[in-house]
Amino acid sequence: FFFLSYNMGRVIRSQRKGNGTVFKAVTRTRQGPAKHRSLDYSEKHGYVRGVVKDIVHDPGRGAPLAKVVFKHPYKYKLQKELFIAAEGMYTGQFVYAGNKAKLSIGNILPLGQMPEGTVVCNVEGKAGDRGAFARASGNYATIISHTDDNKTRIKLPSGTKKSVPSTCRAMVGVVAGGGRLDKPLLKAGNSYHKYKVKRNCWPKVRGVAMNPVEHPHGGGNHQHIGHASTVRRSAPPGQKVGLIAARRTGRLRGSAAAARNQD
Repeated sequence: FFFLSYNMGRVIRSQRKGNGTVFKAVTRTRQGPAKHRSLDYSEKHGYVRGVVKDIVHDPGRGAPLAKVVFKHPYKYKLQKELFIAAEGMYTGQFVYAGNKAKLSIGNILPLGQMPEGTVVCNVEGKAGDRGAFARASGNYATIISHTDDNKTRIKLPSGTKKSVPSTCRAMVGVVAGGGRLDKPLLKAGNSYHKYKVKRNCWPKVRGVAMNPVEHPHGGGNHQHIGHASTVRRSAPPGQKVGLIAARRTGRLRGSAAAARNQD
């Protein structure tokens, strides 16, 4: 036992993440969680009207957020919500959320009420989860088809097609702030500030540039991994780096590439 512990390497970077030391996300300056309204009776059977009070920047997020105020359906007070802004939203705009809302930019309605080909964002994965897919700047999902068993097939930003319940809600339109990656960062300083407000994940030293004690890919007279970069799912922490439980590796060739291009 002592011999084994003596031969063990250092605790590697991926092991040190997750327990919140220097790898915590910077949440102090954030605006708050951006979600749809809580699903209630008025949304299920009609609609509610809100007004966009402000469109704000959220540090660490590429997409702007919209502060929307609704009248409470049962009490004499206001409900303040924070939505991911769709491209084309403006302050003073009325947004409608509910089953009977009409199809226009910024409105939130169930996928089952939208025609095929509709471009949507902040799509729910399960009814009432308040938004899960297509939330990053410039992203959108497309409604492909509606099935008989109350499911809707959507195409996600990654190109993956997914079936979700037709009662899941989504906002009509594309997430604002698109084209963010078209402009190059140009210098390390810009990259530094970009990640400073997100979390401590930059600059990232490559495993092959390390010593053998610090990473499974480290060491050697040339910078090379020295063994297959794939690693099994059940590998212990400290060994589990590289292509984890890869189904396939390398570029797509032949019929697989052709099928990908068709999508």
